[in-house]
Amino acid sequence: MATVPLFTQFPCKTIVPTSSNSKLQSKSPTLMFVNPINRRSEARTAVHRPEFKVRATDVNDEWGPDASERGSNVSVAEKEAEEAIESVEETERLKRSLADSLYGTDRGLSASSETRAEISELITQLESKNPNPAPNEALFLLSGKWILAYTSFVGLFPLLSRRISPLVKVDEISQTIDSDSFTVQNSVRFAGPLATTSFSTNAKFEVQSPKRVQIKFEQGVIGTPQLTDSIEIPESVEVLGQKIDLNPIRGLLTSVQDTASSVARTISNRPPLKFSLPADRAQSWLLTTYLDKDLRISRGDGGSIFVLFKEGSSLLNP
Repeated sequence: MATVPLFTQFPCKTIVPTSSNSKLQSKSPTLMFVNPINRRSEARTAVHRPEFKVRATDVNDEWGPDASERGSNVSVAEKEAEEAIESVEETERLKRSLADSLYGTDRGLSASSETRAEISELITQLESKNPNPAPNEALFLLSGKWILAYTSFVGLFPLLSRRISPLVKVDEISQTIDSDSFTVQNSVRFAGPLATTSFSTNAKFEVQSPKRVQIKFEQGVIGTPQLTDSIEIPESVEVLGQKIDLNPIRGLLTSVQDTASSVARTISNRPPLKFSLPADRAQSWLLTTYLDKDLRISRGDGGSIFVLFKEGSSLLNP
């Protein structure tokens, strides 16, 4: 029979009839199946136990983590998200506090020792939270026009001082960076009752580390004065600690205004004056210690600090 070979896969024994009956003797031997477990149990009393296999899974396993693991992962992610939000909020608070502290200091010139200490502490805290530890690897953030809001560089104090001229003041100090051409332009804009003009320096910069750049100045430029059509004279000026009333000369300005308008159109068409800078004073370096889309903090030679706000930033509005 075709099914007989299948029986050979099971243990069995043959039973031969012991009766003398001829009919029984003529029959074929009988096969009786034997349970292998029963045979083993006859030899020993060992108990058969099922086997279990343990396998490790991760969150990408087809079965996924169990409920407790999912809850743990969610709680960790939520905590990290909360900490990140708190860190950003704290940084924004420090930035606003710094901007408020700089208000009225005339870029650091008139800041008291207490105000300087407060500003220094805020700068240190912001530097510890720098969102771009390698600012030179994020040159797209460096690019653009930056307005100087504060400095501890004493070399600028004579320039910032209002004693330069009672009628002329520093209107703006800025730095414009082009990361595509690796150029820097430092500019100072002066404003007076009759005209505005500027002085700037053009330079190339070279990245020397993730934070530091070497600056090589190449050229100085004196901008063409831009005369105003409408002359505005303040009511008074302070000279050597004394106020001088300017109201008596206001009547003289009526005839001057027409002349100033025609002269302004003539002078404004002239090109600016350019000159080379001396080689011994044509290099400097700058270390960027904080950078984001609104604020840049840099340290220069001698540990001087520069705080600059990006043009258009809300931090420029007190």
